[in-house]
Amino acid sequence: ILHLKSHSDHLLIDFKAFPVVLQLGFFCCFCQKKDIVSAERPFYVEPRNIVDHDPQERISAEAAILNSRLHYYSRLTGSSDPLLSPPNHVVPQPEEIYIYSPLGIAFKIPEGDQTAKNSSLISIFAIWNTMMGTSILSIPWGIKQAGFTLGVFILVFTGLLTLYCCYIVLKSPKTIKSVDTTDWEFPDVCRHYFGKFGQWSSLFFSLVSLIGAMVVYWVLMSNFLFNTGQFIYSESHRHIDCSLLVLRGFLLSLDAVICPYPVIHPDGDSCGGGHAGNDTSFERLWSKTNTVPLYLIVLLLPLLCFRSASFFARFTFLGTISVIYLIVLVTIKAARLGFHLEFHWFEPTHFYVPEFRVLFPQLTGVLTLAFFIHNCIITLMKNNKHQENNVRDLSVAYLLVGLTYLYVGVLIFGSFPAPPLIKDCIQPNFLDNFPSNDVLVFVARVCLLFQMVTVYPMLGYLVRVQVMGQLFGNHYPSFFHVLFLNILIVGVGVLMAKFYPNIGSIIRFSGAICGLALVFVFPALVHMIPLKREGRLTWLSAALHSFLILMGVANVIAQFLM
Repeated sequence: ILHLKSHSDHLLIDFKAFPVVLQLGFFCCFCQKKDIVSAERPFYVEPRNIVDHDPQERISAEAAILNSRLHYYSRLTGSSDPLLSPPNHVVPQPEEIYIYSPLGIAFKIPEGDQTAKNSSLISIFAIWNTMMGTSILSIPWGIKQAGFTLGVFILVFTGLLTLYCCYIVLKSPKTIKSVDTTDWEFPDVCRHYFGKFGQWSSLFFSLVSLIGAMVVYWVLMSNFLFNTGQFIYSESHRHIDCSLLVLRGFLLSLDAVICPYPVIHPDGDSCGGGHAGNDTSFERLWSKTNTVPLYLIVLLLPLLCFRSASFFARFTFLGTISVIYLIVLVTIKAARLGFHLEFHWFEPTHFYVPEFRVLFPQLTGVLTLAFFIHNCIITLMKNNKHQENNVRDLSVAYLLVGLTYLYVGVLIFGSFPAPPLIKDCIQPNFLDNFPSNDVLVFVARVCLLFQMVTVYPMLGYLVRVQVMGQLFGNHYPSFFHVLFLNILIVGVGVLMAKFYPNIGSIIRFSGAICGLALVFVFPALVHMIPLKREGRLTWLSAALHSFLILMGVANVIAQFLM
C-alpha cells in the first residue's frame, strides 16, 4: 500500500490507500525523522494583507490553493503538537511568499539569496531609524517642563526602563515551549497568554499610537506649510515681519531665537499692527489654524484612498535625512547662540526654570512614545545575522537613540538665550522658536513637510488594514468604506490643528496610553506568568514587575492632572 522510493534525495510517497489524517500524520512524522521538514518555515500572508498593487493580480490560483491547504492542515490538530505542522510540500514557492510585519505591511521576499541576513551595524541603524520620529521636536520642551536636571535624569531613566521592557518583548516568544513560535510577533504572544482580550487590546493600543501619530503629523504639516508660505511671501515682498522685534526692542538677525508669545514693541505698537491691507488679506487667507489645515485636505485625502502604500514606502529614507539635518541644525544654532545656563535649585527666577518641576510627567509621556518600538522589535531583529547578539545590538541601538534625544534636548535648552528671553518660551515644536525667515530652519521645515506627506498615507494604510481587516476581513472592502474611515481620521487631525495645535500634549497622551499596555503592562505580565507557572517567580521579581505596571498606570493618570 505504501511505496517509498528514493530519487535524487527526495521521497516519493503514495498515500492513496490511507485516510487523510493518517496520511498527514505519517508523512510529517517520517519527514521530521529524516530532517526533511525544515526548522524555519516561511510565513504566508493572505491576499488581503499584501501591499503591492491589486492583491487579486498578485496571487496566483495555485498559491491560493496552497494557502487554503495550509489552513486546512493547521486545523487537523492543536497548535501545541509540533509533529503535525504543515509539511514542506504545501508551503508556497519563494516567489509566492510574503513576510508580514506587526504593523500591517506585507513585504515580498527579494530574489536571490533567501538566507541573507543583516549585520549588527545594519540592525542597530534600522532600530535607530525606526525609533526616530516627531518626538525629537518635543524633547527640549519636555526637558523644560521637568526642569533641566530632573529632565536629563528622567530621559536616561526612561530609556533604561523601556529598554528592559523591550528586552522582555524580544525574548517573549522563546519562553513559550509548547508551541512553535518561530513566526510569532508580540501580539501573538499576548493572544497566547490573554486570549481575545490580548488580541483586541493590542489592536486598540496600536491604533491609539497610529492615530495619535497621524494627528501630530497633521498639526506639524499645518505648521510647516504655514511657515513655508510665510517665508516665500516675505522674501517675495521683502517684508520685514514684526515678529523679529522682541523684548526691549532688540532686532534679531536670521540666526535669532524668538518667543512666539504676543510681544509689545517698546514704542507701543504691538506685533501685527500697522500692516497694509494687502498683508491683512494674505494673513486672512494663510492662517496657521483657520485655513492651512483645510488646504492639506485637498492634498492628503486623495492619497489616503490609494489601495496600496508601496509607492510612499520608497521615500522612507527621507526620515533619516531629516533627522541628520536636524542634528546639524541644532549644532550650528548652539555654536552661534552659545550656552545660557544657570542652576537655580531653590530661589525662583524670571528667566530660568527651576531644576525640578512638578510638570515632569509631561516629559515621561513624551519619552514613552519616543522610545516606543516594542510592537515591531521582534520583526526587526529576526533578520540579524548573529542572533546571539540581539540583546547587545538592541542595547546599543537604545543607547544611540538616547544620546540623540539627549544631544538635541540639552543643546536647544542650553542655547536658548535667557535673558533677554525666558526659558519658558521653549515651544513643544522647537522649530517654532526660530523666525519664519530663517533660511536654515526653512530648509528643515520643507524637508520635514515632504517627509510627512509621504509617511502620512502609510500610517493611514496601517490604520485601514487593522480596522477594515478586523471588521470586514478585507483591508479595502470598498472605496466608500475607505473614504469614510479616512474622513474620520482627517477630521480629527483638522480639529486638533485648529483648536489644540500642541504636539507636545498630543504626543504625551498618545504615548502614555499606548505605552500603558505595550510598554509596561503586557511585557511585565508576559515575564511573570511563565515564571509563575514554572514555580520560579520570586517575590522580588514579582514586586519589581508589579511596580512597573503601577508606573505605567501612574504615567497615564498624571497626564490628565497636568
